[in-house]
Amino acid sequence: MADNEQTEEVDVTKAWAATQDQKGKAKKLRTFAGLSWLVAIGTEIGAIVLVLKDKFNEGNLALLIGLLVVIAIFAMAGSVLWKRANKHDPATKAEPTKFFIQNQLGAIITVLAFLPLLALVFMDKDMDPRTKKIAGGIGVGLAALATVVGIDFNPPSVEQYTQDMNECAAQIKANQPTTACSPEVAAQAKDIAEDSEAVAEATGGLDTVYWIAPKGGAEKSSHELVFHLCPDVSTLRGKNVVSGTVTEAYAQNAKRLTKQIAMERKQCGFATAE
Repeated sequence: MADNEQTEEVDVTKAWAATQDQKGKAKKLRTFAGLSWLVAIGTEIGAIVLVLKDKFNEGNLALLIGLLVVIAIFAMAGSVLWKRANKHDPATKAEPTKFFIQNQLGAIITVLAFLPLLALVFMDKDMDPRTKKIAGGIGVGLAALATVVGIDFNPPSVEQYTQDMNECAAQIKANQPTTACSPEVAAQAKDIAEDSEAVAEATGGLDTVYWIAPKGGAEKSSHELVFHLCPDVSTLRGKNVVSGTVTEAYAQNAKRLTKQIAMERKQCGFATAE
């Protein structure tokens, strides 16, 4: 009984991982975000060239304001797309520098898209004073707004998704309201809960499965593995086998319950007379 209670306590996934579908969506969103930021930076470079060519020494206020607006629109669009991508494929807090850069990249790009141009505007002694005052003020306001949009005040993380996924799986198993089942973790949590239920039904209530250990002492296998009902099944004979809960199996990329449940029940001694 004590062993079963201990098993329940450690039923925590080592690390949530994005599915191929989630990674694909994140890649597409990041590509569009990069293109938006490229337009913003390109517009900034064009505006800088015009300033250096004294285009605004005698007016052209509307043109300069228009360029600043274009920079702000595409900087913010890129930030929104990038934050959506991070929800599909978040960073881990175990790598603080990468975690910060990935989640706050929108704000960083926005600063780069505005700061050089605004500095040049305010330092240009030959620019029309009215143009400098109005365009400079609008530029600062747009830069501040776009920077705020670029900041992620509550960034997602692998650790948070791991916690949510386990809570979601537990709620599904207990037939409770699935308050922790966000779209990002719900599918994997449902799979864990369904496989846990299938294993419990096949083994008489156990939540312990067995699978081939990842090669070279890695934390997880590079390809998906099948997990089994006991270590004595024919598929695992002569293999380096590890055991754990269904949740722990998923953590090592063993994400497929054997299809030979009837055969394995007999091999493992779980079969009962009908």
